[in-house]
Amino acid sequence: MKVPQAGAVAAVIALALTASGCGVGDEDQGTLSIGIKFDQPGIGMRETGGTFTGFDVDVATYVAKELGYEPDQIEFKQVLSNDRELLLQYNEVEFVVASYSINEKRKEKVDFAGPYFVAHQDLLTRAGDTSISKAEDLNSKTMCSVTGSTSAENLKKNLAPKAALLELGGYSDCVVALQEGRVDAMTTDNAILAGYAARKGNEGKFKLTGQSLSNENYGIGVKKGEKELQRKINDALKKMVQDGSWEEAVKKNFGSNYKYEPAPAITTGS
Repeated sequence: MKVPQAGAVAAVIALALTASGCGVGDEDQGTLSIGIKFDQPGIGMRETGGTFTGFDVDVATYVAKELGYEPDQIEFKQVLSNDRELLLQYNEVEFVVASYSINEKRKEKVDFAGPYFVAHQDLLTRAGDTSISKAEDLNSKTMCSVTGSTSAENLKKNLAPKAALLELGGYSDCVVALQEGRVDAMTTDNAILAGYAARKGNEGKFKLTGQSLSNENYGIGVKKGEKELQRKINDALKKMVQDGSWEEAVKKNFGSNYKYEPAPAITTGS
């Protein structure tokens, strides 16, 4: 796989001002640019040496294969939670596979294929902290989430309005803040949190509280109006489930103890 470039809002805007507006899946070069997360163990992780692991990586690679691209023709680019729409709008990537929850606000700016996975919002705390067992316990605490994520908004609006919130650029930053005691909990989808808790070096340091604070339907984001690409991706996702590759990827990336939902029905593009 080709060496990725970091996704950044400033870089995207600069590109938009200088480029001619051509698509990113450069047919002449035979490459396909896909946006993924670089810092989510089990979901999308850039490992030492430049390789990529995670469920979203496996899904993206499978979809790319169905679109006619081999793994060495894929260029993975880093996306952050708050720049996914911009990267699609300015043709930085062809599509985004990055724990990207489908919601009405986002659908105003991009189209989605899928969903291809259902996660539930949960809390991650330090292993020895017994003061947080439910979301409401955060009212006297400080929680961490990522800028642009829907998780903190859900908690502040519906469950813990008095909680202090620290928003950082990436989930790895929240894990460090939690370990250092600067926050009392971090919140996002349970699949992401489980990946961090099981990450080598983190064993025994953190625990999930076992909440199901929301249903997060992960979709693959495409540029608004790209109906043909949306259809092709949906066809690839259906095939991935039917041939067993989806379940194999879930078990490989989240472990045998992770309680996952069955593959959801495709509801977009109809």
